[in-house]
Amino acid sequence: MSDLQPPPDADEWLGLTAAPLPVGAALDWATLPGCGAVVVFTGTVRDHAEDRAEVTHLEYEAYDTEVVPTLAAVAVEARRRWPVVGRIALLHRIGVVDLGEASVIVVVSAPHRPEAFEAARFAIDTLKETVPIWKREFWKDGSGWGQDARHVTTAAGATAPAEAGG
Repeated sequence: MSDLQPPPDADEWLGLTAAPLPVGAALDWATLPGCGAVVVFTGTVRDHAEDRAEVTHLEYEAYDTEVVPTLAAVAVEARRRWPVVGRIALLHRIGVVDLGEASVIVVVSAPHRPEAFEAARFAIDTLKETVPIWKREFWKDGSGWGQDARHVTTAAGATAPAEAGG
């Protein structure tokens, strides 16, 4: 069971944990009477990475004190771009995450699906670009830092997928 609990009186659920992520609880929490769309993105550990076969697990490290404030900035920017968004959950694992387990979840609710999908896509892409979390991959014959690492930017400086042409 996760140590993350949904906030009782807020519309953002942000967190970092070493425990399994509460995907079902996040979906239930984000479902609101005025929101007909809830998009759930779950990033799970797969058995390969670019040019690396037989991945066995991942290990995440984070700049702990900066993660939640940066997640909050992502949520604020998503709401600025899509003001109709109901609730946003941005939750990430640290430590060892095994094959098939969720390392990150993004849940966004909105009155209609276009805004929910667009805000969720923006949130996961921006989370990956801005939140100070690093991934180490372990495979059959070794380990190394994730090859998709990039320089950290700010949420306001991130490009929305539609603006980026994709």
